[in-house]
Amino acid sequence: MEFRKEEQAESNKGVTKKISMVQSFAMALASRGLTNKKINKATKQLRVLSCMGNRESGGILPPCDHLMDSETEGKKYCGACGCGDREGTWLIAEADKYSKLDYPKVACPLQMPGFTNYAPSRPDESEEPITRKYYIEQVDYSILERVNVVIGEEEEKKEEEETQTE
Repeated sequence: MEFRKEEQAESNKGVTKKISMVQSFAMALASRGLTNKKINKATKQLRVLSCMGNRESGGILPPCDHLMDSETEGKKYCGACGCGDREGTWLIAEADKYSKLDYPKVACPLQMPGFTNYAPSRPDESEEPITRKYYIEQVDYSILERVNVVIGEEEEKKEEEETQTE
């Protein structure tokens, strides 16, 4: 199946983009809070599908055109948001770390499903070739459940839970 290339929202260009980046980063940090809250599993699966696609697990959805390989082996980051390649911007991290997709509130330049600024696809996105966004909106929940994600917790939280169960 072939997918149409998605375009960034007009608000993600020029000076407006720079202001939007600062606002978005502040919103994400605030949503994390002092306790390092993370998003729920289903939402993270939707975000991973939006960014990484599902071809590695036998699906047909390719990764986002803006997905970039980090200089750090095995890590990926968004090339559209302008945050660059560093540990804090990696989309996926180890379970005990905090990745960009873990934030309860985080924006996507393409306004994809699973993100705080998600905007539904336009009617023309359902015309061949369809967009990745339209495909994700139509995907069966059983496919979404197959997206492998880890929602890790800080070591302190694990220790607190273990203490409470003893």
